[in-house]
Amino acid sequence: MKISELRPEDLTDELMTKLLYSNLNDDLEKGDCIMVFGSSKAVQYRLPKAIQLYHEGRANKILFTGGVAWNGNSLPEAIVLKNKAIEMGIPEEDILVETVSTNTKENILASLLVLDRYFDLHKVKRLLIVTASYHMQRTHLTLKTYMPSWIEFSLCPAEDQSTKKENWFLNVHGRRRVTEESRKIITYIKEGALVDGILP
Repeated sequence: MKISELRPEDLTDELMTKLLYSNLNDDLEKGDCIMVFGSSKAVQYRLPKAIQLYHEGRANKILFTGGVAWNGNSLPEAIVLKNKAIEMGIPEEDILVETVSTNTKENILASLLVLDRYFDLHKVKRLLIVTASYHMQRTHLTLKTYMPSWIEFSLCPAEDQSTKKENWFLNVHGRRRVTEESRKIITYIKEGALVDGILP
């Protein structure tokens, strides 16, 4: 069944779990760069995952993407992530930042220029993608829609406490996030903003 055939009003817990959490296994491949999508809690959950991948030798550069200033912070999320990464021992020369984007599609479009200026885009073969597990499916579809076709992706989801596959339906916050995310994916695909996918 294609994702475009789903209707938001027909979504069940089982369908939303399939839609958001299927086929997100890390293939353990090495890549050119770890790409970290910003959020209000990215320092807490996504940054440790990126640093883990860096120390495992999966990639020797980290790109933090995001221009939103969260929680009264005067700095964009990518700079907050960069500063914290440096505090945690990541060399500044191994960090790239993109600070103008305000949503997932812009994260990717704005990062293309950063990647091109640093690596030459035609030389980039694989990116390690770090975002929350509930957000990974939309991120992956957006990458497949807007990134060059020769770039491959290793999906490295970072778990927060309330939106895991096993518990999102047990709390109000998780249920709201997963429901909104599922509706966004279906809507964007129907609008033509994302490539279609197959529901497992």
